[in-house]
Amino acid sequence: MQRQSSFTLKNSSSESKARTGTVQTLHGAVQTPVFMPVGTQGTVKAVTPENLDEFGAQIILGNTYHLFIRPGHELIKQFGGLHNFMHWDKPILTDSGGFQIFSLRDLATISEEGAAFRSHLDGSKLFLSPEDAVHVQEALGSDIMMVLDTCIPYPATFEEAKEATALTRRWAERSRKAQTDTGQLLFGIVQGGMYKDLRKQAALDLIDIGFDGYAMGGLSVGEPKNLMYDMTEATVEFLPTDHAKYLMGVGTPEDLVEGVHRGVDMFDCVMPTRNARNGMLFTSQGKLVIKNACYREDQRPVDEACNCYTCRNYSRAYLRHLFACREILAYQLNSIHNLHYYCSLMAEMRNAIDEDRFVAFRKSFYDKLEKPPAHN
Repeated sequence: MQRQSSFTLKNSSSESKARTGTVQTLHGAVQTPVFMPVGTQGTVKAVTPENLDEFGAQIILGNTYHLFIRPGHELIKQFGGLHNFMHWDKPILTDSGGFQIFSLRDLATISEEGAAFRSHLDGSKLFLSPEDAVHVQEALGSDIMMVLDTCIPYPATFEEAKEATALTRRWAERSRKAQTDTGQLLFGIVQGGMYKDLRKQAALDLIDIGFDGYAMGGLSVGEPKNLMYDMTEATVEFLPTDHAKYLMGVGTPEDLVEGVHRGVDMFDCVMPTRNARNGMLFTSQGKLVIKNACYREDQRPVDEACNCYTCRNYSRAYLRHLFACREILAYQLNSIHNLHYYCSLMAEMRNAIDEDRFVAFRKSFYDKLEKPPAHN
């Protein structure tokens, strides 16, 4: 049975499926489409909450699996929840841990009851059921909770995908029943592998259970880009227009533009911070690898079209020097720039949709990169 939505549609593109809206949470409203910086262990790596606030991050992501293992959800609850613990007063979404269990599947055993796994820290035996995942997230106090799901690898046979998708549906029912009246939102996760029929049925099953929003999982797990875009488009089609649609773990700036083009409202990915720590910076003209020798004497900022703290104050030459010396400041300044770029890109898309010029924006985005759109 469908629940009353926390999502309010604002504007829609007349030429694509792009749209703007608002997700109302306990810690404020989130304007969509939105990118959520990943703060897996209660911190977005190398940046402070004040940095996040300065470049316009509206909502961040924490991870149930990691926080469950360390420092523990009960300890975080003693501090009044994750917001107080990490000094962040805006919305937080917590992933259920399903993807981490998938990533560490050599340490995990999946059954009807849930996931039995060994800690990646000390090898201790742990167990997480769908009910546990909800209760842990309620203790964390996140604004948006995710159901525990079974992420399907690529490639997978139809029967493998069908069996795993059916288990995710049964877990989703249990998660929904386990939710208590805290005011937190709970999102269902559409699986189905790379099979459109399975994804359609998964979406319809979740809608029948009734969630506050709907996520698309099991994408960006090694499949070709065009297949990811096809599966996204096929899934979005069957999700209710009056609920938020979240594409999990995606991705590059091109992926964000293509996802918005297909009607996606929410995104998260470690790419901006992970790439920053590896010296890869995102700019309006494409990627820039700061360690390259050509930047040794370059007095320009990373991106002359960017007004982030890093670009306002530091040269490419200085950033290259910091990175070559493995100075900690390199990771902070690079991360500030990349996250600012991602958040600014989303703000530009919101403006373009509200002014009904998203298709022109998409063309301009690719023109600056001097490459054709990733996919029609």
